Amino acid sequence: MPGPRMLVTVHALSATGGHCDFSQGFHEGLFGHESGPLEGVVNGADQARYAVRLDHKYGADMIKVCATGGVLSSTDDVDTPQLTQEELNAIVDEAHALKRKTAAHAHGAEGAKRAIRAGIDSIEHGTFLDDEALDMMKQRGTYLVPTLMAVQGLQEQIDRKVDIPPAILVKAKTAIASLHQTFQRALAKGVKIGMGTDAGVYPHGRNTEEFHQMVDLGMKPIDALKAGTSRDADLLGLSDKIGTLEAGKLADVVAVPGDPVENIRQTEHVFFVMKEGVIYKNESGVAGH
Repeated sequence: MPGPRMLVTVHALSATGGHCDFSQGFHEGLFGHESGPLEGVVNGADQARYAVRLDHKYGADMIKVCATGGVLSSTDDVDTPQLTQEELNAIVDEAHALKRKTAAHAHGAEGAKRAIRAGIDSIEHGTFLDDEALDMMKQRGTYLVPTLMAVQGLQEQIDRKVDIPPAILVKAKTAIASLHQTFQRALAKGVKIGMGTDAGVYPHGRNTEEFHQMVDLGMKPIDALKAGTSRDADLLGLSDKIGTLEAGKLADVVAVPGDPVENIRQTEHVFFVMKEGVIYKNESGVAGH
């Protein structure tokens, strides 16, 4: 089936009861057993390392961890740290030994700092990062992937008065109030910024709106374009294959009308798609070669 190139994680690794323990909030015993490393739920450094090996065994291209609570999970606070320093150290060490990049879902500063100290390659969301965390990321070259469309989607649900559980609504409003400011502080400090969208929190198909979200908050349009291309390729360890138009790399090309450096929202109107030299979309009326 034609589709995007994907790097998959199998399971996002979580502490028991954490954001990525998907049995949290259900009645005890409902699933017949307590979640463990096979489901990506770990307690202690040895289990954490074992879970990385299981993800790798079953095809993970990269390793994802949930280092803090989440906005949409039902039983945790959004900013609580959820893996110990030793657990995160073991996860990142094992992943890097297996030549796999690592990413951490992290809203709160303390959980993020534990992940950064462990050598994580990127912080996803980063909603409540403090200056110490941002300075650590700048020093170590850790990427921030701010997922601005996630809070945009949440705000739209709130505006439409969608029925959101009260505890989650409080977390959502707190995250919305903080993320934009955190992004601007990261930008000012020169933290590396990649592009990810958290699609699914809002409808799939609006992913490219992340570009204008970044620009609206002060990022230069050319830097937003790089965040979604060359910077992401670097973060994922694929810069020798994708991310720039250069001889010897895979021929992945999209075209948009006009100049996105002048109007970043042109990125939302892709009329040409080529992947590895094969044209999958061509609305230009010009024959492909």
